[in-house]
Amino acid sequence: MGTSERLIKNTFFLYMKMVVTMFVAFLTTRIVLNALGKSDFGVFNLVGGAIAMLGFLNVTMASTTQRFMNISEGENNPEKQKTVFNVGLVIHFGLALLMGLVLFGLGFYFFNGGLNIPHERGEAAFIVYACMIVSTMFTIMSVPYDAMLNAHENMKYYAIVGIIESLLRLGVALLVSRTSGDRLIVYGIFMALIPLCSLSFMRIYCHKHYDECVFQPHRYWSRPMLREELSFASWNLLTAMSMGGTMYGMGLVANHFWGVIVNAAQGIATQVGGAVMHFSESAMKALNPIIIKSEGAGNRQRLLYTTMLGCRVSFTIFAFFSIPIVVEMPLILQLWLKNVPEWTIVFCRLQLALYCCLQLVNSIATTIYAEGHIRNYAIGKSITNLLPLAVAALLFWKGFSPTYIYILEIIGWFIFGGAIILYYAHQQVGFSIRTYLRSVLAPIGRLLAVVVPSLYALYHVIQPVIDEIWGKLIILIVYAALYIVLAYFIVMTKDEKQTLMKAFRKHVLKSKK
Repeated sequence: MGTSERLIKNTFFLYMKMVVTMFVAFLTTRIVLNALGKSDFGVFNLVGGAIAMLGFLNVTMASTTQRFMNISEGENNPEKQKTVFNVGLVIHFGLALLMGLVLFGLGFYFFNGGLNIPHERGEAAFIVYACMIVSTMFTIMSVPYDAMLNAHENMKYYAIVGIIESLLRLGVALLVSRTSGDRLIVYGIFMALIPLCSLSFMRIYCHKHYDECVFQPHRYWSRPMLREELSFASWNLLTAMSMGGTMYGMGLVANHFWGVIVNAAQGIATQVGGAVMHFSESAMKALNPIIIKSEGAGNRQRLLYTTMLGCRVSFTIFAFFSIPIVVEMPLILQLWLKNVPEWTIVFCRLQLALYCCLQLVNSIATTIYAEGHIRNYAIGKSITNLLPLAVAALLFWKGFSPTYIYILEIIGWFIFGGAIILYYAHQQVGFSIRTYLRSVLAPIGRLLAVVVPSLYALYHVIQPVIDEIWGKLIILIVYAALYIVLAYFIVMTKDEKQTLMKAFRKHVLKSKK
């Protein structure tokens, strides 16, 4: 199967997963919010924010093991893959124990005045926190298996596991809504069991289907590989913890000044942003292994082209869904949640703006990780990751609005962080900033210059003369058609159009015959 065909097939599986998990996630959040109430939902998001932080860490750490697996696969070296896998298992088992101890130690601070939690919910919050520690450890231990599936580009089974996870979360939400006990405690306990299920599913499958997935550290062990992976993982961990720490730290700072209601709004904004992010992440999850394997095979030209493609594809897909959602955010939240916490609308809009900006540079960072020398990059990126938290604490003390949580993240993570990414990509892999401006930013700028005013005009022409619901539906249909046509002609290159049409004729037109 060719690269383009495999990419299209994997993207299809990931989009199927995304559609199911996004629908289930929105339904689950609504059930949980109504079952727990705004206060307990805010408590869970505050205490469980460590899991959100470690979930982000999980994705970043998976990229470490996946990077070495993809490099060895690009080198066509199965024995090296076995060594990479065994070393990765040992590293992540040790990391799971370390993070468990660290989080347990932080608990003494959190529950002795560190968190602004209603006194009567302190015991329940502590139990939830303990459950989150266990969940975090299982999540970290599943990283090598997650990386194995990605290295083999097995997005079909990856999608199946993701769908099962989302259905389990829905089952927990329904259980909580019907329980007569302390719903916050029940929710925390059962949510902690889901990562154990995911770990079991992936472990059984990988050991059964992949020859290099064997746990024999006495045979497949290499101290040089251990040092190389630990060095790479430590700098990668620095970058991940700086961003994850800022994400969670923003919640703590906001909680100190405004209480758990702002944390509830943050949790919903993260849910909305994450759901839309799935659309672009699905394409990037299929593209990233190609980028890293290209470096392993010494094909720098393919690496750079795929990186540019990733920037354009991820931003174009994310913006397609984000623009109408930003416009209709009040209606969407009202229909979805009914009881919308204060600050939620503006938080959701700013969260989408942040994620939209990051699509322009995320795949470029992958090229730096593929090349492997990330020490200086990690230090610079970590500084820009922590910058918003330091400034936010000062601004909130001076009485600034909580919306600066996201404004500062856009400035620190995209503007300053993006500059760091472009600089090191240029220095280490020969990434051309001039080509990036011409082939990525210029067509995207032209697309937005037409789409945004057109959507604004549609609202002013259609909405006043047609019933509100039908008017919004017509606007959405016209917008979608216009966006897709413009993206095809403005954003895609000639070769990409030919590849897309060839795949369409092969997989769609022939299947109809």
